[in-house]
Amino acid sequence: MPNAERNDRVGRPHRREFLQSSAILGGGVLLGSVLARGVHAVGSDEIKIALIGAGGRGTGAASQLLGADKGVKLIAVADAFENKAKSAAERLKKQFPDQVDVPAERIFTGLLCHQGAIAAGPDLVVLATPPGFRPMQYRAAIEAGKHVFMEKPCCVDGPGYRSLMETNKLADEKGLFVAVGLQRRHEPRYMETVKRLQDGAIGKIHFLRVYWNGSGIWNRPREPGMTEMQYQVHNWYHFCWLSGDNIVEQHIHNLDVANWVLGDQHPVEANGMGGCTARYLGEFKGTGQIFDHHFVEFTYADGTKVYSQCRHIKGCFNAVTEFAHGDAGLADCSGRIEKAGETVWKYDGPRPNGHQQEQIDLIAALRAGKRYNEGYIGANSSMTAVLGREANYSGKVVNWDELVNRGKTEFPKELSWDAPAPVTKDAEGNYPIPMPGVYNPFA
Repeated sequence: MPNAERNDRVGRPHRREFLQSSAILGGGVLLGSVLARGVHAVGSDEIKIALIGAGGRGTGAASQLLGADKGVKLIAVADAFENKAKSAAERLKKQFPDQVDVPAERIFTGLLCHQGAIAAGPDLVVLATPPGFRPMQYRAAIEAGKHVFMEKPCCVDGPGYRSLMETNKLADEKGLFVAVGLQRRHEPRYMETVKRLQDGAIGKIHFLRVYWNGSGIWNRPREPGMTEMQYQVHNWYHFCWLSGDNIVEQHIHNLDVANWVLGDQHPVEANGMGGCTARYLGEFKGTGQIFDHHFVEFTYADGTKVYSQCRHIKGCFNAVTEFAHGDAGLADCSGRIEKAGETVWKYDGPRPNGHQQEQIDLIAALRAGKRYNEGYIGANSSMTAVLGREANYSGKVVNWDELVNRGKTEFPKELSWDAPAPVTKDAEGNYPIPMPGVYNPFA
């Protein structure tokens, strides 16, 4: 990493950038309040957006927002790393030359880059940084009067969940729109199937099985000159304080479907098992600390069970799906219902890309003034995954209320490239991987 990036020690926007962006803050807040009142229904009106978190998913979300409506304009890009912010701005400018206006003074870098982007005058911000930052950045955006699209997961621990729920209420008070990247909720095949299940298509649902089993995820090498904090943010998927582990970062999609089918309940307790067998062997020794397999039994207030699998190991059974089992049948939640071994209904309607559809729905709602807040489902599904992780890390039955109210956080108190990182290597060069029977979710 260039030394210039290391010198951005506190992660704040450069002073010149912040002053320039602050000059237009008033106009951005005013337009945001107009949008919130539902007056922004004219097709030619401009909706200004800022991208915070310029990795693949963030850049994709911004692209899909720009593609949803020609009146959407990208005015700012922020990322912890300068090269990513600049690259995203350049790629989006090539893709949407008439909808992207991001001069150098509206590119923000460092660990507090969101501050400059929020102050640059957007109506809506896209939050797609590593999930550990989400509660803090969501709070800042809502306090500033901005509408929000935030990627999942929305938190990685109990304190983060509590923060999200407080901010959700603030968004309601301010009349702000909040969308969350749980795109299955915007796909007709899921929407129609879930409606049928909730209407009793397979009778009383006794349990669901949900899966995200795959071969693995990227692992980014340490670059020359990186501090420990820079390395962990760079390779964020492999650190629990940033990603929440793959059960939180990825498997949340399937767990969200389970909560949705069950009427947006959340579980009251969980127990399970998991570990790290193959992820950090060989060349990947000492590069992270998350598990590579999880199995969880979630219990809901009415006794319904959800059985959950997620795995990142090559050469194993792979599946990304959800099934509901009732006393009168079985459903593949993505569009099929069986009874007595025969398919009795199969979805045959349109199949839009979920990532694109969720942005089309958001912009249409903004223009029509039909407010919605997906922050609550985002928070509850994120915390569902956190509950499963903590049950597996500890090897114990973990209660939802106890974890929400007493669960710990590893998020750093000081956000600086040279500050101590939340986790460090042991004498053998390995980061701490939780040991069931020893790990304590509350200490």
